[in-house]
Amino acid sequence: MGFKQAAHLPESSTLESMARTLEIADGIYQISTDNYRLNSGLIMGAEKAMVIDTGAGPRQGAEILRAVRRVTDLPLVAVNTHAHFDRFMGNAVFAADGVTDIWAHPRAARAIESYGDRQRLYVEVLEPEMAHQQGPNTELVVPTRFLPGDGTRPAFTRVELGQRAVTLMYLGLAHTDGDVLVGVDDVLFAGDIIEQGSDPAFDDSYPELWVSTLRTLAGLDRYRIFVPGHGTPVESTFIERMADTMEDAVQKIADSALTKVKGATTASMYQLPYSGGSTRILLDRLTKLEAREAEGQGLSTVTFEGDTASGLTGPITLGQG
Repeated sequence: MGFKQAAHLPESSTLESMARTLEIADGIYQISTDNYRLNSGLIMGAEKAMVIDTGAGPRQGAEILRAVRRVTDLPLVAVNTHAHFDRFMGNAVFAADGVTDIWAHPRAARAIESYGDRQRLYVEVLEPEMAHQQGPNTELVVPTRFLPGDGTRPAFTRVELGQRAVTLMYLGLAHTDGDVLVGVDDVLFAGDIIEQGSDPAFDDSYPELWVSTLRTLAGLDRYRIFVPGHGTPVESTFIERMADTMEDAVQKIADSALTKVKGATTASMYQLPYSGGSTRILLDRLTKLEAREAEGQGLSTVTFEGDTASGLTGPITLGQG
């Protein structure tokens, strides 16, 4: 496709950068950094390039940017796949490099603006400057470009990079209430909708609808390689298994609750395919969603008001995890 490539940049020392850059298709890269096992992405066009997820603060953001600049000197646009700290707290690093267009779901952008400061506590060990807002590139930079719609139905938009168009999509409630996927050619960057190598993070999730979103995702025939938010790239069969596993876990919890036998829910924790900690978080989240159903406010008809999904914004986004 004749993408513009940067002149060779000197390699940073091991202490400065541990980013691993893998070209998974022509001009499409997975950038992996050790902190939080984060996968970011880089998509090359003829006129500009897109960076997917900017890290948890200036240290990780600079690490990702150095990896990008070893590949290209093109102008950049960015995407935050959702409103969790490891996805957006590096935005200021990229803004300092000239990035003005940062894409996100509108609810994710509102959450970053409203609650982003509360998430600083999560990064104190690995990003102390970000945690205490001390030093350069520690301000919160809120996304500036948004997918259409309010989140009650799927949404899509195209971003032109020059001789290559990227599709940003929202398929429904899943890991959070504003997950954006990034598709180009036969590769799709899925953020934390797909989790490889560890349990899904259920804190802010909508598990039953996450299953449906996963099945929709697995059925997108144009994509062959799916890059998860953490771990190694997978194929659609992995997504189908993830959906089956999650659906089975949700059903077992529901069946256990129906038996009303003392200790059944505790026992069910050991029958589920997730760790005890993840199972407890899943149970707590389902309990909260069930309480909403009991109030006659089902998720299928959820309306989004202000900065939260009708009070269902989860504890990580709110900085309460």
